[in-house]
Amino acid sequence: MKALSAALALIAPVQAGLRFPCSTLTFQRLDPAGQPGSLPSAHVHHIVGGNAFNATMTGDVSSRATCTTCQMADDFSNYWTATLYFKHPTNGSYHRVAPMPVQPLLGGSDGAKGGLTVYYTQFDLSKDNLNQNPIKAFPPGFRMTVGSPTATSKDHAGLSYQCMTGGNRGAITDAMPTKPCTGGIFTTHHFPACWDGKNLDSPDHQSHMYNTVTSEGFTNAPKCPSTHPVRVPQVTFETVWDTTKFNSMWTSGAPNPFVWSFEGAASGYGTHADYMFGWKGDSLQKAMDKSECFYDGCGSITKQKMAVANQCTVKDFVNEPTEGWLKELPGMAM
Repeated sequence: MKALSAALALIAPVQAGLRFPCSTLTFQRLDPAGQPGSLPSAHVHHIVGGNAFNATMTGDVSSRATCTTCQMADDFSNYWTATLYFKHPTNGSYHRVAPMPVQPLLGGSDGAKGGLTVYYTQFDLSKDNLNQNPIKAFPPGFRMTVGSPTATSKDHAGLSYQCMTGGNRGAITDAMPTKPCTGGIFTTHHFPACWDGKNLDSPDHQSHMYNTVTSEGFTNAPKCPSTHPVRVPQVTFETVWDTTKFNSMWTSGAPNPFVWSFEGAASGYGTHADYMFGWKGDSLQKAMDKSECFYDGCGSITKQKMAVANQCTVKDFVNEPTEGWLKELPGMAM
């Protein structure tokens, strides 16, 4: 996928879905979707969204949160991925890589700090297809994950990397870039858009969802199967990791030195993401019911200034260092 600005030029004037930034909330070993109740969880996550985030999260998250790092003021959901680290090729120490806002920042969203960009698409970026596929918003208590840290091969369409050169995102690849990226490493996590309509979660945190998309990017999603008949918004995260400060330490011809916070296979196939629904009331449903809307909150959602969003915080539950040069990844001590 090329730069978003170029893509939008091709699909204008019809655009369907929400796109907005969320600043970083915290970096911690917490994972209330994949490892609920674990304090700490196995590895460090980069977390954005509402300040109700905790080791255990059940019920209506929006009723407990008082602020959010997301631009959409009614969105107290939480979104998180593993954290990218640079592994020093000589001494084996690790340094956390900082995320930076996905460009372009649109709709008055200047001022985001780190974080990631979230999408809720109705069908694809160019149309909503609501006449054929009404979209049902997630219910309170819903959560899901995509990908697996133990994966050694590609197991889900929509989990990808792009090696950025300036503002150009470059070709979509399944695996981690094999050369230094002058603009950072761009990662994307697309979640399934078909729900069984019954379960807020499942033992593996994925079986209650079904993915009908087999290609990369924001593409037309085929019909949901009878086992998972309810079409929900397709949630997508985009993150840019600022790897540029480490490129000079990447020895020419050496293997990729960037690893996820669980290390995993050098290919990066273990990339994964988690989602915890927390929109206030029926605000997301109203947005998904509106035809051909994008960026502006679909006429029903209040946007907050990112300067306000950036003030939202959550306490450090784990109290361990996650940045600076570390001898080992947090939680990975032998």
